[in-house]
Order: sequence, then structure tokens, then C-alpha cells
Amino acid sequence: MDRVRGTAGLRATARVHARRDGRGGTALPVLDGEGPLAPRRTRGSGAEARVTLVGAMSGPLGGDRLTVEADVGAGARLRVGSAAATIALPGQTKDEAHYDVRLTVADGGELHWLPEQLISARGSELYVTTRADLGADARLVLREEQVLGRTGEEPGRLTSRLTVRIAGRCVLDQELACGPGAPGGWDGPAVLAGHRAVGQIVVVRPEFARRMPPARMAGDGTAVLPLAGPAVLVTALAPDALRLRRSLDEALDSLGRG
Repeated sequence: MDRVRGTAGLRATARVHARRDGRGGTALPVLDGEGPLAPRRTRGSGAEARVTLVGAMSGPLGGDRLTVEADVGAGARLRVGSAAATIALPGQTKDEAHYDVRLTVADGGELHWLPEQLISARGSELYVTTRADLGADARLVLREEQVLGRTGEEPGRLTSRLTVRIAGRCVLDQELACGPGAPGGWDGPAVLAGHRAVGQIVVVRPEFARRMPPARMAGDGTAVLPLAGPAVLVTALAPDALRLRRSLDEALDSLGRG
């Protein structure tokens, strides 16, 4: 395990396991991290445990391979956020960086995955994959937000793939590539339409199997789309991170935070 960056980049993993504690709450029997990934338990509410990912080092940089794993057991409730935005930066190597998020929620478990924005800085190249595997009666709120470039800066190359499976069935598998070297048209009217902030929220609730929210526009640049399962996808475009967060929050409120 490379805990100090070299020319080949850094490899690090953070793991969070949440389980019922037998007293109506949620325990965290596994809570550890390496390199720039430092998960910290914070004050929870009721049966819910809360964890904040704290950036202990800059990154991801070119050549880095970072992984975050969250595993929520039956009946456990976990909320994960981050202390600050993640900034993808160029590194000593020209290799792309990889950031993998692997989420598992058992039947009856609940996970709110709500990190801060991912910012693609000029000269960086990052491939992000987020995979969520849920039990049939699991609950999930998953938010992703990407910002292309810091203020007044051209973006780096950013590719993100989001996959959600419920009871082994794929209900969402989408990929977006932006920035220099991405397929043509990424900044055109069919994709980002000149915006520099893009985000999505996936909401999975068993009650959606009985009554699915309808497809609709939820404001300028924000759409709510039912998925083929008890799940809804909210997608939003905005000129900046602040307005992106506001649009996503308003759409989530309209679904009921559950």
C-alpha cells in the first residue's frame, strides 16, 4: 500500500461498515481509511450513524487510485458526507486518476450518501465510478455533483459512471465524459448546454413500487425521471455549484426526504 505519493501515484481505501447495535441504534464496527481518505464518526440522530470523510491530503492527483466502500447491514441507518469539496488535480504522472465508490445496502438498511462537490481542475484527468448494490427493501439517497473547473478556470477531463442495482437488477447505468479529449458535443445543447455544474440524486424507496412519482421538470435545468424499479433519478444542470445544490435540494424536497 503506497501511503506516500510517488511517480506511480497513491493507492488508498476507506471502509465504513454500519450494523444494528441491538439497542435501536447503528454501530460502526469498521471505520478506517488510508492516505487522503479519513472517515470520522460525527454526532448522529436517533437510529442513524453519521460519518464525515475528511481530506487528509490533496487529491486525487494523476495516477492515484482511491476507493471508498460503505456497507450497510439489515436495519442499520448511515449518513455519509464530506468536510469539503474534492478537487481533482494534475499529478507528476500523466496517468489518469481513479476514484471508486462502492456502496452496499442490505434489505431494511438505509444509506444517505451526500458528499460535497467534485471539482475538475485544469490539467487533471479523473475517472469516477459509483456502484450501489441494494437489497429489495433497502433505502438510498445518493447525491453526486461535479463542477468543471474552479472559478475562471478551464476544466480538466472528467469521466463519471453511476450504476445502481436493486435485488441484482440494474435500474441505472449511465456515464458522462466532459472536458478536453471527451467525445465531441459534451458542451453542446444535448449535454451540458454551456453549464459548468452537473449533478444527480438517486432516491430508492420501497414505497415507490406502489406509487411512483411522475416524470416532470422540476425547475430550469432540473428533471425528475422514474426508473425501472422503486427508484427515481433527479438530474440538474446549473452555471455554478451553489445553484446546482439549490436545484437538487428543491427537487429532493418535492419527493419528500423520507
